[in-house]
Amino acid sequence: MRRLLGLVTTWIDPFVVALVAILVLGVLVPVPAPAREVVSVAGDVAVTILFFVYGMRLSTREVLGGLRNVRLQGSILVATYLVFPLIGIGLYAVTESLLGASLALGLLYLTLLPSTVQSSVSFTSIARGNVAGALAAATISNVLGMVLTPLLVLVVMEEAGSVGFDGLRSVLLHLLLPFVLGQLLQPFTGAWVRAQRRLTQLVDRGTILVVVLGAVTEATADGVWTAVSWRMLVALLLLCAGILAFMLAGTWWGGRALRLNRADRIAMLMCGSKKSLTTGLPMAAVLFPVATAAVIAVPVILFHQMQLIVCAFLARHLARRSEAAS
Repeated sequence: MRRLLGLVTTWIDPFVVALVAILVLGVLVPVPAPAREVVSVAGDVAVTILFFVYGMRLSTREVLGGLRNVRLQGSILVATYLVFPLIGIGLYAVTESLLGASLALGLLYLTLLPSTVQSSVSFTSIARGNVAGALAAATISNVLGMVLTPLLVLVVMEEAGSVGFDGLRSVLLHLLLPFVLGQLLQPFTGAWVRAQRRLTQLVDRGTILVVVLGAVTEATADGVWTAVSWRMLVALLLLCAGILAFMLAGTWWGGRALRLNRADRIAMLMCGSKKSLTTGLPMAAVLFPVATAAVIAVPVILFHQMQLIVCAFLARHLARRSEAAS
């Protein structure tokens, strides 16, 4: 029984299960307006604290050190902020009628996000890849994402009427300002904050749960979910699978074309094919109207769980091949 439970938690992130549970409950159980207002304010405060803590724990020296591997870092940034967005723009033109306007925007938004940090580094380590390079790449991706993702959203999604300069102003106040303040305190507090792994994980995941709860309940009150069908969700699942497969193949064989060594190719594979739920959902809550953010969150959650399952399998497969070769 314990072995079965361990297998399940390896393939299915319990945090994603909690997110799905909140989505279902938020759709089925109406929440009074005063309670929704409280959750909304709590979400704004939590997002500000999240990026303040992120600024305090990020080692600036590690980021600067990671920039030395120009080919690896450059290729991961190209995959994250050029190839992914081009895929999203191309798909948006043909998926709006298939997914509906909000889910199609959510799929487009997914492609504009930075890479993950924790899972990218963990899977790189399991696969016997360049862990230091993966850590630097994922961190740089997230730092740049606080500027590049809102700008990409403003440029790419403004035409769809989804976001404007008000959303960009909110990013400056709720994301960049607390992050900069955290960075100013980092030389004094960084070591202590990095040592409090459980506390920082609680801040990360607690913020996302509060943000999703507020967005989903607001969307339910506005009747947004009546426009989302099971057929749309199945189509979304297939599209997410196609994007992930394309990016996994592209980063692996692209690394070979760039003549990266095996360890760097693994880092590129694990970092360049992922999108961050931890950064994406809080940022969506700041950039978009609350009800819109709820539907936009669905592709991000689906893709997140899918990338965890597939990359866990790939990491083990690559590790076995490395062991066999040695």
